[in-house]
Amino acid sequence: MSDPYQPPSGSYPPSGQYPPSSHPQPTPYGQAPQPPYAQAPQPPYAQAPQPPYGYAPYPYPVAAPFNGLAIASFVLSLVWLYGVGSILALVFGLVALRQITRTGQRGRGLAIAGVVISAVMILLLVLATVAFLVAHGLHTTSTVEVPGLTT
Repeated sequence: MSDPYQPPSGSYPPSGQYPPSSHPQPTPYGQAPQPPYAQAPQPPYAQAPQPPYGYAPYPYPVAAPFNGLAIASFVLSLVWLYGVGSILALVFGLVALRQITRTGQRGRGLAIAGVVISAVMILLLVLATVAFLVAHGLHTTSTVEVPGLTT
């Protein structure tokens, strides 16, 4: 019976002959090791280095700022300053809409709301003034007699 811990004869190469190694051989001191695969060409020095893993980091989106006149238009349309706030809100809202279309800022909805609310408030103010004048005798005429004046 043969020894189970001894390799069978003829299955291994003769002494001194080994199969080629799959591991890279150490390089002599001062020489760069050869890569085991072909490397991609390096970018020129003027380009920024590429990030690892093959994708660029996604930057956070920067939102456009709000238009200040749009905010002022909306706030003034809600404030009742004897009609002055509504007139300013209407003017600010129209100017803000023009600026927003030109610059791409945010606040279009605020500007539209300011214009609509201020227009409704101005209309209500005009209707209330007309109703007040009609109710308090706008239709009656009064004559003033000035002594020494003949007509």
